[in-house]
Amino acid sequence: QVQLVESGGGLVQPGGSLRLSCAASGFTFSAYVMTWYRQAPGKERELVATISSYRGTTTSYADSIEGRFTISRDNTKNTLYLQMNSLKPEDTAVYYCNARTLRNDYWGQGTQVTVSS
Repeated sequence: QVQLVESGGGLVQPGGSLRLSCAASGFTFSAYVMTWYRQAPGKERELVATISSYRGTTTSYADSIEGRFTISRDNTKNTLYLQMNSLKPEDTAVYYCNARTLRNDYWGQGTQVTVSS
């Protein structure tokens, strides 16, 4: 059974940091392009960051991230990460991980991140 389980969300003050994790099971994690998305209330889901399959040597980020987030993967642990620094109130959203190949597309259930003082 394919599963993507996000964790690490919570309430943080502006300027703070969080690290999100996405634990994968039921498929060959290393072969998948992995992406973090987010969806804020009343807004469409948007791409946050993507990392290439296998060695993860290629990453890309939304312009709005402005160098504050880092995506990474540990294929030995079947886990995707998103290190988020200098968080802003506009980063408040539900964050989802996505695993994709040409044939398959899997989603997690999301983890809430709230940035507020």
